[in-house]
Amino acid sequence: MLSLFFVRVHMTNAITYFSFHFDFSTVYEDQLQKHLKKCNSREKPKPVYFVQDINAGLKDVAEIPEKQVTLSSLSSEELQNLIVKLKKASNGLELHLKAEILSHQALQEALNDPKNGESAFKHLKQQASILGNMERLHLLGPGRCFVEFGAGRGKLSHWVDVALQNVENVQFLLVERATTRFKVDGKHKKRDSIFERLQVDIQHLCLSKVPILEKKKLPVVGIGKHLCGAATDLALRCLVESYSTCCGGENEEPAAKRCRTATEVAPDTAAGNGSNTEDHKPVAGIVIALCCHHKCDWTHYVGREFFKSVGLGAVEFHYFQRMSSWATCGMRETTSKASTSEESEDQTNDTEEHEQTFSTAESGSDTWQGILTVEERKEIGCLCKRLIDHGRIEYLQQQGYKAALQYYTESAVSLENVLLTAVPSPFLITEPTT
Repeated sequence: MLSLFFVRVHMTNAITYFSFHFDFSTVYEDQLQKHLKKCNSREKPKPVYFVQDINAGLKDVAEIPEKQVTLSSLSSEELQNLIVKLKKASNGLELHLKAEILSHQALQEALNDPKNGESAFKHLKQQASILGNMERLHLLGPGRCFVEFGAGRGKLSHWVDVALQNVENVQFLLVERATTRFKVDGKHKKRDSIFERLQVDIQHLCLSKVPILEKKKLPVVGIGKHLCGAATDLALRCLVESYSTCCGGENEEPAAKRCRTATEVAPDTAAGNGSNTEDHKPVAGIVIALCCHHKCDWTHYVGREFFKSVGLGAVEFHYFQRMSSWATCGMRETTSKASTSEESEDQTNDTEEHEQTFSTAESGSDTWQGILTVEERKEIGCLCKRLIDHGRIEYLQQQGYKAALQYYTESAVSLENVLLTAVPSPFLITEPTT
């Protein structure tokens, strides 16, 4: 319970205080210090890996736009001008994504279990495809630390652990700022794999200060399933800027320069006959299922330079992120609240389509009925999503990664069905050793 302040009452040598719940508690004054050491209301010390705003991004407040009018308040002419800018900026981008809808043996038993309901089955299909894509990129192997951003209950890490049941020296860091019920990582008591929770906002997470990474210096694989809005940008910056820079040391060359130098290696080394440089990269790979573009934030967005390069800025970003919700116009279905019992797989408070919390009034979709058809709004929404995602791809490429977007599941399984993947470039493919 979080106390906002104390009220001292000098009666019978006792101290009475109350919290924002207005529950009164009394502690004898000579026992106050002892009590504060265990009181849930006390301000807890920040963990060693907490570094204020290390992944926040934009520092120049002058570039942060003032509050914009709502999308529904725009005139028809203003909206048309935005659409023209959107289509111009999207011209030449790869808008038709490749489908990499895969599966993994680790989830076959669960996928065939008739006890799992429809909601659990959809979650399992997505997790299976994410693992399948990780295997395709040779990211499932020994001697690695898997960092799950926005981990929730930790189900994605759980299945990665199942897939690596015969692999040694594997660590898991589950990053989640909220306290979570029905966690699955606490049930793992298997060999050497270690599950550790980091209850911290990604914005303030310095991975290089996490004790297990300081000690073992394992290559990191960043993963996430439906990493909502700005959380994706925070996670990318956490991995490829703050973590890679700290691990590389002060004299480390910029990522783009390292990438150019690496392409000049001798042919026999490039063919895999030399040392495997991929194992020495601080970040071995990134696999994130994207979600909720309407919750992106210009302050945190990693693709600001790309937006500026095509003549766009904070104002356009403000509207494009809201218009991105049009991608699912007419496609949303009312989802019933599933069971919250511990035994019910993923049928908990996890909302499959996070964007359903985005109000129609805020997105302005009703306002433009009669001006734009449902199909036109859907097309514009998809363009907004791809434009925002392309900024992320260019950011990763500039940081020395080979990045891509692909559909990883059918839209019937999830409307948020795009997976972002990145591996160090050039990527030397080597079979994982067991």
